[in-house]
Amino acid sequence: MSYDEPLRLPATAIPEGCRDWTAGQAGVWSAALPPRWTFLRVRRSVAAGATTFALCAGGWAVVLGGLWPFLAAAFAVYVLWVLARPELVWAGAPALLLALSLQAPSQPWAVTALFVLVVVACWAVVAVRLRARSTQYDRVLEAAEGITAWLPDAEEPVRRGSFLRNLGLVVLALGVLTGATSGLWGSAADRQGAWAAAFFVAGLGATALASAWFGRHRAVELRREPAPVLRVLVRDDVEGSTEVYAADDVRAIRPLFTVDLTSFDDDEDEDDDAEAEGAEIEDDDEEELERLLEVVDADTPGPVREAVLFGAPFDGAEVLVLSADVDPAQPPLIEWSTGPVRPLSLSAGRRRIERAKAREAQSRQLEEQARELAGTQPPVAVRRWHAGWLDWLAAALLVAWGVWLCWAWFTESGTAVWKLALVVVLGVYGAVRVPVKLAWRITADRTGLWVTGLRGPQHVPWEDLRSVRRQRFELKLRWRGDNWTVAAPHWGWLERTRGLVHPYDALAAELSAMRTDPALRPTGESTAPERGRPLWPLAAVLALGWVVAVMALR
Repeated sequence: MSYDEPLRLPATAIPEGCRDWTAGQAGVWSAALPPRWTFLRVRRSVAAGATTFALCAGGWAVVLGGLWPFLAAAFAVYVLWVLARPELVWAGAPALLLALSLQAPSQPWAVTALFVLVVVACWAVVAVRLRARSTQYDRVLEAAEGITAWLPDAEEPVRRGSFLRNLGLVVLALGVLTGATSGLWGSAADRQGAWAAAFFVAGLGATALASAWFGRHRAVELRREPAPVLRVLVRDDVEGSTEVYAADDVRAIRPLFTVDLTSFDDDEDEDDDAEAEGAEIEDDDEEELERLLEVVDADTPGPVREAVLFGAPFDGAEVLVLSADVDPAQPPLIEWSTGPVRPLSLSAGRRRIERAKAREAQSRQLEEQARELAGTQPPVAVRRWHAGWLDWLAAALLVAWGVWLCWAWFTESGTAVWKLALVVVLGVYGAVRVPVKLAWRITADRTGLWVTGLRGPQHVPWEDLRSVRRQRFELKLRWRGDNWTVAAPHWGWLERTRGLVHPYDALAAELSAMRTDPALRPTGESTAPERGRPLWPLAAVLALGWVVAVMALR
């Protein structure tokens, strides 16, 4: 669906006197952002990788240098804070330096100096990043010109932080359990590693709890008094986040920041006659869910919409967005932030738009090529796709990871029973996943798709198919009431530089063309052999073989 102009927000929904956040004012706000080297916007995968590397480095220091397991875990958690939760660094850096000073006499000076250098350097970087927030806040207040308004849901209960709080409690309990069972490990090195893992997991739980507190505290503060308001434009990107633009950037050329938003329905005002209307409400909810999923699964960003921004946006801020709904028949959409505001520099915003346009153009090109190819070839009765070399590589990597993880335990004498049980569980998991990676098959005929699974081929009528797309490493099919995914390696930079097309992209383009144009679909009906066989017998054989091998090697 294409839109020539932003979707309009009803005038009655806009607070009186609300000013436009123009591109010039937004440019002044962007100029106040800290430099890129302050880790202003780090991908979650990069943060996870850096944290894992820090944990491995700390574990190496524990085994070879006698570093306290607590310090090794604290250093890894500190790296996570620097990248994802800088507010905690102010308390974490002094505590970590104090602990390093206490253990310094038992450590080589080079090791202590290296850790101290990293801690102090990261502390300074975070100080620069946090200092810039006040300047960003002042720039927003200048643009708002003192106009404030109460949030439209100021009387509603604040749900922000509930998920992270529950998650943090579970992860914290898991860390305590890991520490309590550290004595089950055979060697002293393993026990030290278990304690390091316990402290690290507990640190992750504490981080989640702190994030929940920060989010809830800022959400409550936002609702205690009228908040600054600005008119902006918003758009949902292909990954489900919301991009915010200046009010006069109608072509959505330069996103200012992104934020994850959600809307909550008030379910506390139900009365006794709700059961009589239950079926109708359920149908409406299902249609609304399908509509939202279709927007999220689309390969193109959503339409540009007018919105009012409640709250002053800065790095890490909480906001509320009142925007025009994609469906003009629906009332304005009220959405709370479920994560912090993540600003985009001028260059980062342009690169983001360029990547989105390139991805959209590639999807259109592949789908058009699929249409042209289907139009030049005679109709086929049945069309089939199956696992290729990338899927076999993914299966090999999964097997290699499992074997490497479990082999070290077999080299020890007197392996504990709980270790053997864990090895068996990991092997059974691999036995379930590997057959799908090696032998998946999608068969298309005139009635729909047949998708292989452990229990056998599953039929998906064409009218029930909602979307087919490759998202990062996964090929994802979604149909009414269910979905199916399979994953394989993906290197975007290699595909862009070499002009390569990922097999999942080609498959998604061809199926998408068939979904939208019935004339491109196969004309016959597939037979049982063409649809594939159930994969559970192969999974059962692999699982049995793994259990036998574990018992024999014991």
